Amino acid sequence: MLTKEQFQEKIAAGLRFLDGATGSNLQKAGMPKGCCTEKWVLENPEILTALQRAYAAAGSQILYAPTFQAQPIALERVGLAEKAEEVNTKLVALSRSAAPECLIAGDLTTLAAFCESWNPDNIDLLIENYRRQIRGLMDGGADLLIAETLMYPLEAEAIMAAAEMEGAGAVMYSFVMTADGSLYSGQDAVPVLKDLSENAAAVGFNCVAADMMTPYLVRKIAKEIRIPILCKPNAGNPVINSAGVPEYDMNPEDFAKILLDCHRSGAKLLGGCCGTTPEHIAALTGIFE
Repeated sequence: MLTKEQFQEKIAAGLRFLDGATGSNLQKAGMPKGCCTEKWVLENPEILTALQRAYAAAGSQILYAPTFQAQPIALERVGLAEKAEEVNTKLVALSRSAAPECLIAGDLTTLAAFCESWNPDNIDLLIENYRRQIRGLMDGGADLLIAETLMYPLEAEAIMAAAEMEGAGAVMYSFVMTADGSLYSGQDAVPVLKDLSENAAAVGFNCVAADMMTPYLVRKIAKEIRIPILCKPNAGNPVINSAGVPEYDMNPEDFAKILLDCHRSGAKLLGGCCGTTPEHIAALTGIFE
């Protein structure tokens, strides 16, 4: 696994592009709504590898392994809690096989759906779940870790503690934010990110709408943060269709223009979240050529 310093050196040398959405594209390819993504991917590996190869071909330099909800507490619902480390190891290896030329980021996320992840009484539970996941990600050969779609500062604190206990290297932290730069908890994001930046490899946001406010968020963060800033927004605002599935209609060209503004505002790592496709990433990388 890369150290924080090694990863930041790669960014300084031109590492810039993340991947786009995973879940929304897997659903388009047939993954049932509400299923355990990690289990489904292990049962249908060819669909995931085709998607990741498409991202690599579009210019992504870092791919997120499909381990978003592969913590033991989340895997309990499909009877895989005892195999959490193995699940994470296999999914990292699968991503590596899809695009060996890319860096593979082991993906961790909020546990708000499974416990009160804002409650300090649950800190030991959070740390233990993240430790087991990180252990599997490292065994699978992840180049770095990404803690994404975080809602509460306590989640990031738990991941940081777990990563240190497991001897992990580079870790990026990415929160859900509102248009004014507040976290889901209501706190201003900047002081939280500033505290994390002492140990983090990069910090930023994801799963917000790519619109005229996105560059503003980057500028607000960049005023106080000196480490690389990550920007991975959605393809606009979702519209819920008749099947109850969100659809995103921002075209790749408009998405790329907004991300270019984000880069000019200070973002170093660029990619897409919900609703983005390899075509969005291709438009993004193409605009820098």
